[in-house]
Amino acid sequence: MTGIPMGGGEGVSFGSGHSPFEAIGGESSVRALVDAFYDQMERQGDAAEIRAMHPPALDQSRDKLAWFLNGWLGGPQDFVERFGHPRLRQRHAPFQINRAARDAWMMCMGKAMDERGIEGDLRAFLDARFDHLATFMINRPDG
Repeated sequence: MTGIPMGGGEGVSFGSGHSPFEAIGGESSVRALVDAFYDQMERQGDAAEIRAMHPPALDQSRDKLAWFLNGWLGGPQDFVERFGHPRLRQRHAPFQINRAARDAWMMCMGKAMDERGIEGDLRAFLDARFDHLATFMINRPDG
């Protein structure tokens, strides 16, 4: 990792002793990423399947994802403090998540990261982590 300043991190570098949370720019930047993600989900026709898994109003979904990502990226453990361990597969078990749903989620997150200007080492790291997480959430075969 090269220590290049990344998306909104006020000159904080990723890979030089700083967490992804710091490199992305802290809570306000995580929230901006989450808002961009859900905005993409609303706009992208290919995301209709995953949009349908959410309530009509996305305020709580936005809050919960932002709280989760804060901690997951090395920042404050907001989600854990409010709800306990994330238990992501258990929490998502009621939803039919197949490869297509995973791909739609990744598309929305990729477009959100593009929109937020996340690039370089931080982007490569997040792409890999989100890919792993999204694939882990698959609980139904395609079809």
